[in-house]
Amino acid sequence: MNDTPAAEIPDTEALARAREGDKDAFGVLYERYVQRIYSYIYYRVGHAQEAEDLTARVFYRAMQHIHRYEERGLPFSAYLYRIAHNLVANWHRDQSRRKEIALEDTAWNPPTTSDPLPEHHLIQSEEQAQLLAAIRRLPSDRQELLILKFVDRLSNAEIGQILGRSEGAIKSLYHRTLIALRAQLQTQNEEL
Repeated sequence: MNDTPAAEIPDTEALARAREGDKDAFGVLYERYVQRIYSYIYYRVGHAQEAEDLTARVFYRAMQHIHRYEERGLPFSAYLYRIAHNLVANWHRDQSRRKEIALEDTAWNPPTTSDPLPEHHLIQSEEQAQLLAAIRRLPSDRQELLILKFVDRLSNAEIGQILGRSEGAIKSLYHRTLIALRAQLQTQNEEL
């Protein structure tokens, strides 16, 4: 690659070079996205070693087919997430079991020492546990939507590309998911 530091090369330039066979340019893309793709896969399969293997397969597949990559107005990460989505779906099918998504280690912040009362920590922990239990009861596509939306902070258009749905369908699924979560939490609270 030229004298421009790798961190400053835009995706479009790295993609163009990678499509022409430049392995260093693909390496730039790999470094930019490997952690995000690994995190996504890890939350879907729940096993670090499996996530590492599947992440490697995502980038291997992307590198093998980069010459056919077409710009569709979405970031390159959407292409990688789509590959990851397909590989994870195949993994689940091959495993003949549905794995729960381990969300305990995601966006939940541990209590801080600045909180004035210990009871606050207990209440917060109980609320998080109830939310996690409700999320785990959702269908896998809705769990995936929540990961992409709140952990990876992707736009509806990017999520649509990954899940193979329109942006409108993602908005609708998101709305239905929130309604389902609210209903589950209300049911849980009534049972307590």
